[in-house]
Amino acid sequence: MENRINILKTDSAAYQAMFGLEKYLSNSTVNPILLELIKMRASQINGCAFCLNMHAADARKIGETEQRLYLLNAWRETTLFTQEEEAVLALTEEVTLISNHVSDETYNKVASFFDEKMLAEIIMAIVTINAWNRIAITTKLMVG
Repeated sequence: MENRINILKTDSAAYQAMFGLEKYLSNSTVNPILLELIKMRASQINGCAFCLNMHAADARKIGETEQRLYLLNAWRETTLFTQEEEAVLALTEEVTLISNHVSDETYNKVASFFDEKMLAEIIMAIVTINAWNRIAITTKLMVG
C-alpha cells in the first residue's frame, strides 16, 4: 500500500493545529490511561492501524495491561474496566459512530462521573483521535 499526500510536509500549519489539540490534551486532567483507552477504542472502530499501533505502545509504557488491551474491543463482556471507563468507552463509541447520535443515557452516565471540565476534555480527546484516524486512513499512513 502506498502513502498518499503527506499533509505534514504539504501543509504543516494543518498539522500544527492538530498538535495544538494534542498539547491541550497533554495538559488535561484526564487520567493518561483513560486517554489511551479512548484513542485505542476509537481507532479500533475506525480501523486505523497506524493509531492502534502507536497508542497500544503508548498505553503499555504507562502501565496498561496486555489483557485489557486485548479485550478492549469486547469491554462490555469483561469485568476488567471500571464503571467510569465503561461510561467513557460507551461515549467514545457513540461519538465515533456519530451518525447514530449520542444518547442521553450515555451522555448522562459519563456526566455523572466527571465534572464539566473533565467531560469537555474527554469529548475533545474523542474528537481529536477521530480526526487523527481520518487523517491517517485517508493518507494511508503506514505503520513502521
